[in-house]
Amino acid sequence: MKTQKYKRVVLKLSGESLAGEQQFGIDPKVVNDIARQIKRIHDEKIEVAIVVGGGNIWRGLSGSAQGMDRASADYMGMLATVMNALALQDALEKINVFTRVQTAIEMREVAEPYIRRRAVRHLEKGRVVIFGAGTGSPYFSTDTTAALRAAEVKADVILMAKKGTDGIYDSDPNKNPNAKKFDRLAYIDILSLGLQVMDSTATSLCMDNKIPLVVFDIDRHENLYRAATGEEIGTTVESTK
Repeated sequence: MKTQKYKRVVLKLSGESLAGEQQFGIDPKVVNDIARQIKRIHDEKIEVAIVVGGGNIWRGLSGSAQGMDRASADYMGMLATVMNALALQDALEKINVFTRVQTAIEMREVAEPYIRRRAVRHLEKGRVVIFGAGTGSPYFSTDTTAALRAAEVKADVILMAKKGTDGIYDSDPNKNPNAKKFDRLAYIDILSLGLQVMDSTATSLCMDNKIPLVVFDIDRHENLYRAATGEEIGTTVESTK
């Protein structure tokens, strides 16, 4: 019998992973497939919290680069993450997975405000908790949100689902056919080598709180389930090698 490696996981989903091949917006077929994989994890009695990005709808940095005030652009990005969170909630509840969406920006008509103790209680009761609106503050990415929430709810691991890449490489494998893939890394390596995995704030937060990270390709069917049940896939990042 397989030993369960993780009891509580934080899944970091990029907004782009919800767009599928259309590159923009929300593809219901893709969202439904992700929801089915999350249900399999949930059925294994693993507690699941999710942080979802908003890049399929809006990117704050892109808006800022075009002259928009950075704070305003980031707040728009936070609202985009809530749209994705609600889409994921709908897909999960249609297959009988109880969920709660909690947002860092209060919008009581559509979601609960983020309260750490309440989030932990939902997880203990077997509900999937989806965190929307990032940290609630501009200038912070959803990668940082994932690191922060994982520390707050004492998750065993962050599962970072990437679109189109099966782990961490020393250079872009789409541009360099000789790019080397890492099976295991330390957080300090990410910082010292300047690897584009997550921003430096998120990396430092994970390193300081000793939260492992697994980076894998969400486009490969079953990878989400495999990562959550402790199978060695993608690249694992820890505080020390």
